[in-house]
Amino acid sequence: MVEPSNGAKKDLRRLNHELSVLNEIARQLNRSVNLGEALAFTLAQVAELLGLRTGWIWLMNENSSEPYLAAAQNLPPALSEDPRRMDGSGYCYCLDTYKRGDLEGAANVNVLTCSRLDGLVDGTDGLRYHASIPLYAGEKKLGVMNVASPGWRSLSPEDLQLLYTVGDLLSIAVERARLFAESTRLGAVEERNRLAREIHDTLAQGLTATALQLESADALLDAGSERAHEPLRRALSLTRSNLEEAKRSVLDLRAAPLEGRPLSEALRALVDRWEAQTGISARYRAVNGSRPLPPSVEAALYRICQEALTNVARHAEAGRVIVRLVATPERVRLAVEDDGRGFETSKVPGDRHGLIGMRERAEVLGGELEVYTEKGAGTRIEATVPLEKL
Repeated sequence: MVEPSNGAKKDLRRLNHELSVLNEIARQLNRSVNLGEALAFTLAQVAELLGLRTGWIWLMNENSSEPYLAAAQNLPPALSEDPRRMDGSGYCYCLDTYKRGDLEGAANVNVLTCSRLDGLVDGTDGLRYHASIPLYAGEKKLGVMNVASPGWRSLSPEDLQLLYTVGDLLSIAVERARLFAESTRLGAVEERNRLAREIHDTLAQGLTATALQLESADALLDAGSERAHEPLRRALSLTRSNLEEAKRSVLDLRAAPLEGRPLSEALRALVDRWEAQTGISARYRAVNGSRPLPPSVEAALYRICQEALTNVARHAEAGRVIVRLVATPERVRLAVEDDGRGFETSKVPGDRHGLIGMRERAEVLGGELEVYTEKGAGTRIEATVPLEKL
């Protein structure tokens, strides 16, 4: 029996290791329906497998076909500290090439100069090149996975085939996670409609009947003591207020606040409509705005923006407002900033339900809401929600 050479033993060990990692990637991707977790895990495994420290994944938004940054690992400071450089709407050679259909198949997994690092000297960690792995589901473009490392080495045909195999596994996981998210969304819509029917059939109808009884009692007491009218009228006013709140709740449940639009698109429409109604100059800016977000996050941030703009119109005496949305793989941040009169936070009444409601909406998602203001210097409301565990 011929003893395998050292080279053959080394190749066998490498092949076994690659198969082991591929098996672990397939097992994890099959186990998880959380898209963020699946992408982060795959990046980490690919980096370990090929000794490539940095990686990121672009996915195409299903509705707009615009790319967004879906996951990243060990980005150099020049990219991680400036989210605008990783905005999917900016110029990117590999994405533009991919959208034209030039990255098709393992033979065309290319090593490219990264256009996002081009011209930068500091904060790049020595990165200049990356390999681009296209992600497809049949003919459908899903996105691109990029992997990079300082001191770039040429990738062998075996390396490229391995990356292409990982790309295939990842593509299946992306489609699976998106189907699961869509089924969850449809289930949430059905549950909202059920709750709306229950509120309408119980609370709203009960309040309507109570209001009618109070109105009748008020009319019957016209000939009696005036002192009896006042508590009745207060009760009637309170009942009417509660009835309006019940009706509003039903409308909120029946129609999601975003009306089926992505958050960034809904916020832009909200800001434009608010500007037309108030006459106050308003601008909307988004970074990575094509990134889909969990429905609960989208609804909460939309309501926070809505309430913040309402407060500006009522109290700020502002001449200009800027609304910014910045999404990264780790978190999403919404900021509403005005140049109005500001206020002293220590003097805000404890029953200011607008601020309380905005803070509660952020905190229920594990996020936070900060208010930056001082008298005469404007106000910035900033809500930040983590995405990694949602």
